Amino acid sequence: MNVLVFDIETVPDVENGRRLFDLHDLDDRQVAEVMYQHRRQESGTEFLRHDLHRIVAISAVFRSGTRFKIGSFGSEESPEKELIQRFFDGIGKSFPVLVSWNGGGFDLPVLHYRSLLHGVNATRYWDTGDVDKNFRWNNYINRFHYRHTDLMDVLSGYQMRAAAPLDGIASLLGFPGKFGMDGSKVWGKYLDGDIKAIRNYCETDALNTYLVYLRFELVRGRLTQSEHDRECQRVRDELASSEEPHLREFLTTWTNQGIPGSEPGNSD
Repeated sequence: MNVLVFDIETVPDVENGRRLFDLHDLDDRQVAEVMYQHRRQESGTEFLRHDLHRIVAISAVFRSGTRFKIGSFGSEESPEKELIQRFFDGIGKSFPVLVSWNGGGFDLPVLHYRSLLHGVNATRYWDTGDVDKNFRWNNYINRFHYRHTDLMDVLSGYQMRAAAPLDGIASLLGFPGKFGMDGSKVWGKYLDGDIKAIRNYCETDALNTYLVYLRFELVRGRLTQSEHDRECQRVRDELASSEEPHLREFLTTWTNQGIPGSEPGNSD
């Protein structure tokens, strides 16, 4: 089975904000501040509507057979359309099980809106049985199908009041969680031109999500204890062999953050 655990990072779509609010004489930072202020007045929160986000990174963990890959789509210079097209092209080639944390509530709706903007083709993703009859009963669109497994949605019992943050659940299970950066810093890093830092952060979020997914597969009986432990060791081995500092740091943090009983086979 092919598995693609993904995460996106976004910044305010200042081009759209500039047009919507007639802010043509302001720079990007000032436009974003107006967008945040308008949103606070509108809803009491600075979190922008999904259609006002621009994607600057899409990262993933891909697991298939003997393959295990951690990375980001496109390059640091890739335009948004290319990032999105590469993501959906990957789905069209390997038909993976998509795994996310709040992907149904945020990542995928943003990808939908930005795909509309850029005219991105995603035939396989949108198929609900017209192209492949097997997708009629298990597709990426239906909330209750496992072809897209939104772990936050599933583990909360589809109750938003029971939803928990990825960082909290990852830390609870003895995984690194967020370190050195969080979503609130993405806009600042983008303004500084540090796309690499954003991509690195996005990749560690995908890694945390994958590790939580492995535990989920264990508790629902899709992995045995030994299979689960081998998969975790596979991740450790891949991180240890990486030359990327953020992946080595992830491994170090994971190793140092282990808590009693954090390994499911370990009991006091």
